[in-house]
Parts: sequence; C-alpha cells; structure tokens
Amino acid sequence: MVQSSKQRENIALLTAAIVALAALLCWRFAGPATILVDVLRWIALAALVAYGCFRRTLTAWIFIAMLLGAAIGHDFPNAATNLRVLVLIFLRLIKTIIAPLIFGTLVVGIAGHSNLRQVGRLGLRSIVYFEIVTTIAIFLGLAAINISKAGVGVQLPATPATETVPVTKLNAQDTILHIFPENIAKSVADGAVLEVVVFSLIFAVALAMIGEQKRRPMLAFCESLSETMFKFTNLVMYMAPLGVGAAVAYTVGHTGLGILASLLKLLLTLYVALAVFVLGVLLPIALIFRVPLRRFLKAVAEPVTIAFGTASSEAALPRAMEAMEAIGVPRQIVAFVIPTGYSFNLDGSSLYLSVAAIFVAQVSGIHLSLGQQLLIMLTLMVTSKGVAGVSRAALVILLATASSTGLPTEPVFLLLGVDQLLDMGRTAVNVLGNCLASVVMAKWEGEFGAETPSAAVKEAVLH
Repeated sequence: MVQSSKQRENIALLTAAIVALAALLCWRFAGPATILVDVLRWIALAALVAYGCFRRTLTAWIFIAMLLGAAIGHDFPNAATNLRVLVLIFLRLIKTIIAPLIFGTLVVGIAGHSNLRQVGRLGLRSIVYFEIVTTIAIFLGLAAINISKAGVGVQLPATPATETVPVTKLNAQDTILHIFPENIAKSVADGAVLEVVVFSLIFAVALAMIGEQKRRPMLAFCESLSETMFKFTNLVMYMAPLGVGAAVAYTVGHTGLGILASLLKLLLTLYVALAVFVLGVLLPIALIFRVPLRRFLKAVAEPVTIAFGTASSEAALPRAMEAMEAIGVPRQIVAFVIPTGYSFNLDGSSLYLSVAAIFVAQVSGIHLSLGQQLLIMLTLMVTSKGVAGVSRAALVILLATASSTGLPTEPVFLLLGVDQLLDMGRTAVNVLGNCLASVVMAKWEGEFGAETPSAAVKEAVLH
C-alpha cells in the first residue's frame, strides 16, 4: 500500500514536470499568448495538485499553493486582488498566537529551571552572534550593489507614486525605548515582539525568585498555555496553503510582471546576494557548530516557505519555534533566541537595506565615497535593530535612513512596485537565520538534544 502510494506520487510529479517542460517549449517557440501554453500550464498544475493529494504534507501543499497563486494572479488579476482578505485572515490568526506562545514558553523555560546565570550568558552570546552575522550581511549587500551597479541608468517615474509610506525619524533614544514595554496589553495589541520578550523575561526572573509553593501554580498555568498555543498553531497551519497561495496571487495580480523588467537587475542583485549569504555565511556557521544539516533543512522548509509566500516573518514564527524544538533545541532557548532575533538578527533585511540604500544613491546620480558608504552602513546597523518582522517595515527604515543621511527619498518610492518580491526573499532569509541561531546557541550551551520535545510539538512536524 505504501509502495503503491509512493508510485502514484512519482507518477503525478513526473507528469507535472513533463507537461511543464512542454509548456515552456511551446512558450519559447510559439509565443506566450498561445492558448496551448495556458492549457499545458494548468494541466501541469492539476498534476501537482494530484501529487499533493498523494503526498499529504503541509510543506508540499504550501509550495503547490504558491504556484497556483502565481497562475491565478497572472490569468485572473482582478479576482486575485480580492483574495487579499484570505491573507489578512491568516496573518491575524498567526498574530493571536505570538504573544501568549512567547510568554508561556519563556516563563516555563526560565522560571522552571531557575538558572538565571544561564539566561544572562545566553543573552550575551546571542547578542554577540546577532551583531556579527547582521554586520556581515550589511557589508555583503554593500559589496553586491557596488559590483552590480543596479541603480545606474534607472529612470525615476515622471508621475508621483500614488502609494505613500510614513517616514519615521529614528534615533538611538527611540530605538532603546522601543525595547521596553510601557503597557503589556498595548505591546500585545501592537505586535511588539521584543517588548513582549522583555516583559516575559522580567516576569520569569521574578517568578523564579519566589517560593516554590507560590511559583508552582503559575508555572503549571504557563506550561498549559504554551502546550495549548502549540496545538492552536497546528490548527491555524492548516490554513497556511490558502493564505500563502492567496498572498502570491494578490502580489502577481496587483503588481503584474511588467514592472520586473525595469528593476530586474536590482531583484537579481538582492537574490544572488542572499544566496551568497546563505551559502557563504550561514552554511559555514552550521558546519562549524556541527548542525545536523539534513534534519535542520527538513525542519525549516515549512516556516521558510510560509515566510517567503506571505513576506511576513511573524507568519512563520510559531511554526519556526515548534520546528526547532522538535529537532532538539530546548524550549527555553527557542523561546528566547528566535523572538529576540526578530529584532536583532534580521539577516535578510539588513542585507536588503544596504543594497537599497546604495541603489537610491545610484538612481539619484549621487557618487558616494567609501567613507560615506560606511557611514550609511553604521546608520543601518543601528536603525535596523528593533524592526519587527512585518511586511514593509524595512521600507520604512530605508526612508528614515535616507532622510537622516541626506539621500533623496523619491527613489525609495520606485521600490514600492517590487517591494513585495524583494520582501519575500529577505523575509525567508530572516527566518532561516533565526532558526539557525537557535540551534547554534543550543550547541554553544551544550544542550542540543538534551530535552525530549512535547507531544504537541512532535505532532506539528510529523503530520
């Protein structure tokens, strides 16, 4: 029976590949407007849907949904733009998970073990690691845009952009203040992940300092809360293919594919730089710390795919935490490192910001000396911290950085048309980098594989 199911999977996948190749050849020789190309493309997608029915894994369905979404956005753009409501529903459900999940897991991890020295050591090591990796990402982006010169020769549109993005003046004082909550209910409502982390840390330390008799009921509540939120995550994730597919359909239907031509060089620059970062920085780090690559890649496939499809790190946060705990990262390390990394370890966003800042200067015809570029990089090292992992946050930071460093802000609006496509790549790398950071910290602490994952977590990654 298992063998027969596997054979049907292979047949469906092979059929999809052959039909897709035929559609590509037909497009190449007969032109994209041929009806036969559309028919073959949809037959290939139907074969992939059949493969998904046989495969029955969430990761496979998310990938199939992305392809279906792209086809719907291309063929039915008007209908695709109305699918955004499905994306918003999925993201809203995800956001309801984040705060209670972080609170429950952090409190149990810290107060349950009462090892406050380990918390301080883990915090110091994490911040050092985050700073080193994000700095490498920023300078890699600087090198990539100087090599490709993607902004040279790009013309600004004659008409002003119809979409606006608020410009926020950022300074060191505001950045520091945004770390600490003034009202925990407000922090939860605003989705301020770092503020929730800080509150949970202080609460957990306070709980660890009181007597066992009074500590035990609160620990039991938080443990029950975290297990319930993992189950909640499992239920919400069944909607992930629908949310991701709708997000891709909306992106393609809303922006179209024509805008890619003028900014194709920028897109290629960013994605090549991200690939170099993953293979040249993250992979060596994984090898140095002896991360089990096959298990790690299998675990991160789903959260990274969700992040890529929705262009929101928050959408992947609960699943990323589950996946890392499932492969052996202790819960207290997962609960501290990944949410904190969403503010301090945004590798993809850091790389993008350096690429985009120099791109703005190149479009404007401004020649920046090495010293001026380094000054911008130093500014980005500060302003990129405290950025929540939400869609368009990097664009706001870019506008603020351009304002504070004297660069014109008009070219930034040129990026609006492709920002969703840029956001997809950088968000996927953000999630990948934070998942790796949690494993690295567990290895560094000598606790990787020391705890058995809970039943709810095992269910999440085995379904």
